[in-house]
Amino acid sequence: MKRTSIPLILFSLCLIQGKARAEVWSLDSCLTYAVENNLNIKSAELSVLQGELSVTEAKDGFLPTLNASAGQNWDFGRGLTSSNTYANRNTSMFSWNTQMSLPVFQGLKAIRQLRYSKSNLNALESQAEASRDEVRLSVITGYLQALYNRELLEVSREQLRLSTVQLERQKVLLEGGKVPEVDVIQANAKVAQSELQVVTSENDYRTSLIELAKTLELPDIENFEIETVNDENISLLNAEEVYRNALANYPAMQAARLNIKAADDAVSLARSGYLPRINFNAGLGSSYYTVSGEQSTSFGSQMRDNFSKTLGFSLSVPIFDAFSTRNQIKQAKVRKLNALLTLSQQESDLHKTIRLAYYQAIGAEKKYQAGKVAVSAAKAALDAMTEKYTYGKANATEWEQTQSNYITTLAQQVQAKYEMILRNRVLNFYNRK
Repeated sequence: MKRTSIPLILFSLCLIQGKARAEVWSLDSCLTYAVENNLNIKSAELSVLQGELSVTEAKDGFLPTLNASAGQNWDFGRGLTSSNTYANRNTSMFSWNTQMSLPVFQGLKAIRQLRYSKSNLNALESQAEASRDEVRLSVITGYLQALYNRELLEVSREQLRLSTVQLERQKVLLEGGKVPEVDVIQANAKVAQSELQVVTSENDYRTSLIELAKTLELPDIENFEIETVNDENISLLNAEEVYRNALANYPAMQAARLNIKAADDAVSLARSGYLPRINFNAGLGSSYYTVSGEQSTSFGSQMRDNFSKTLGFSLSVPIFDAFSTRNQIKQAKVRKLNALLTLSQQESDLHKTIRLAYYQAIGAEKKYQAGKVAVSAAKAALDAMTEKYTYGKANATEWEQTQSNYITTLAQQVQAKYEMILRNRVLNFYNRK
């Protein structure tokens, strides 16, 4: 039974490990999932749907309207009779009619409304794509932040390992009478500090994973882990070339320009209020009339005899609308000025973001390359100090200082590495062609 259970246990462990691996997310899978599930993107897509409905509504503005109505009235008391005299009679009348109205000329409002709706839809579509880009950039930033915190966690664990090794060494030296007891107490304190740092780093890493999962809109973050990216050798792009490509192709910039076009169309639409309107109208109707005390013609006969048809045109010329059209034009012009200012501000912010990312990438790369040398030197210094301390040629304080320098250098190298990766990713993100 024992021999049989061992393979089963190993098989179960393999299944558990396989399940854990299935929960590891790559950056590309995070980006794909976020675009499909992020709530901000869904909200932007709903705005596009509303824009599409506005275009449909504008097209429907060219169609005629058709209405039907019917009514039944009763009159009691003194009234006018068929002989054009007044008498106390009760009368009743039933009538029906249908009316059709076809817009012939609406001051170009329908045409301009359709043009504005299409321009606004184009802007909304670009804004939706810009929302997707914002989420993608947030995912990239959050993903790299989580990786950065994970490597800092490894640095903290390395610090704990060194502190633990030092504590064991101190205990051996204390037993041999080579160090005072206070050195062991200090080593114990150092281990406790290192353990606390590990806990803090674990919390930071878990927090960054939670924030990334929130961006993805993941319903469950249990066993959520991410893969390491290998962008250390990515080439640095030219900042001005990236800026030119971003101006031409970045969705947020396209949306800003399309908003200006939509604002122009809104001004044109508002000016339609100054133009006259012509409608073509047609109708059908009939009625049935009865007077108390008198013989009435049958319902069918009256319906045939009273049947009427109407055709006509109506002209409406705006003379004074309490400055409503003038105010609408002014408001539309203000919205256009605001759209122009928004475009200028976005161009300025984009240029600043790209230039800043470029110089930060250069600085981070230099720090990272220097950090490699510094880590090697700090590690060599720690190994030398450990050997000296082992043979009693250095004290505990000197060893701890060397260890602290090594851990600090490791952390600085990790920071420079992910700063370099992030800034290069930002430049590649904006480099649209």
